[in-house]
Amino acid sequence: MERSYPAFTVTKKAEIGLKNGHPWVYGEEITNKNGAYKNGDIVDVFGAKDNYLGSGYVNDASKIAVRVISTNANDRFDEAFYARRVKYALDYRRQVMGDDFSCCRLIFGEADFFPGLTVDRFANVLVTQSLCLGTDMRKGIIFPLIVERLRELGETVDAVFERNDVSIRALEGMEEYKAFFAHEGLRTDLCGHTEITENGIKYDVDYVNGQKTGFFLDQKYNRLAVRKIAKGRRVLDCFTHTGAFALNAAMGGAQSVTAVDISAGAIELAKANAERNGIKMDFIAADVFDLLTELYKKRSSEYDFIILDPPAFTKSGATAKNAYRGYKEINLKAMRLLPRGGYLATCSCSHFMYDDMFRKMLAEAAHDAGVTLRQIEARQQAPDHPILPSVRETDYLKFYLFQVV
Repeated sequence: MERSYPAFTVTKKAEIGLKNGHPWVYGEEITNKNGAYKNGDIVDVFGAKDNYLGSGYVNDASKIAVRVISTNANDRFDEAFYARRVKYALDYRRQVMGDDFSCCRLIFGEADFFPGLTVDRFANVLVTQSLCLGTDMRKGIIFPLIVERLRELGETVDAVFERNDVSIRALEGMEEYKAFFAHEGLRTDLCGHTEITENGIKYDVDYVNGQKTGFFLDQKYNRLAVRKIAKGRRVLDCFTHTGAFALNAAMGGAQSVTAVDISAGAIELAKANAERNGIKMDFIAADVFDLLTELYKKRSSEYDFIILDPPAFTKSGATAKNAYRGYKEINLKAMRLLPRGGYLATCSCSHFMYDDMFRKMLAEAAHDAGVTLRQIEARQQAPDHPILPSVRETDYLKFYLFQVV
């Protein structure tokens, strides 16, 4: 096989991982390097018997030394290669998201074979985040191809905004910044806000200063699941952020809805979204842990449907035990507070809180609360965040609906 790329040889462990479909090679798994390269270049990866395993972006500054983007030895990494990848990703979303194509995740990193890349579509604006040097170096090719494909599909794209203000970029040797992506036919003078409609509800998306890319799209259909059973319920939406679960509960005919968040800014955003949709709700700026404790001490019977959508309590395996305790604490408090026949929606967006751990935590919390949980639904992220069974990191969102009996 004639190749012009530098050649890396890896350990048997790395070879097994790559053959099983996981695209990462760690620095300690590389046994030999042949050929000159610089960080961000493409290299070929081989097993101990000189068998080709794949090609990917190299970065000595990262713990993940190579992120494989192809296992086809005939691939040439030109514009046509990236155009095919973009077409596959966007055509998939158009198929599975249907009418929700106007606000969805277009690129979900490794699940779309674009390592470290996130591209969210909020109506006429694309918001990106690039956490891989090799991908970041090729954004001048990739971003225009995404815009071009969307326009071919009859979609409007006015701007691309880069939300690269995340500390993890430093681990890849990249700077942090936020800026419009400048390219012919794209605007760089927009106000930083746009409006989307999800599940029939309108939201203002602050894609410059909002959390992550400005709005969490992965809970789209889980919010609908809450809406279906909210009728007549007295709902407490904890960690409300933009108010999305609360608004869906209200649209489902809830008797009352109270949205809680520790951030006063989040509460103001949720209020604005409620007003935008002509929905009346109550709002509390408070620490959820403290509020649930206070309500339990008062033996409050104000709520019979509690929604727990906390931020990730852990972003590494090293802190998973502490996160386990945090998840158990809020779920235990909620279960104790709910009346018999009440409802609980609970979730974790942390990859490191694996589903078996999360279910174990829920069982322990139910035991300690002296309640039995009747499972209504077990769900994951929306299909615009596809899961590759061979890449465990793509499977991160756990969402459960229970009745307390």
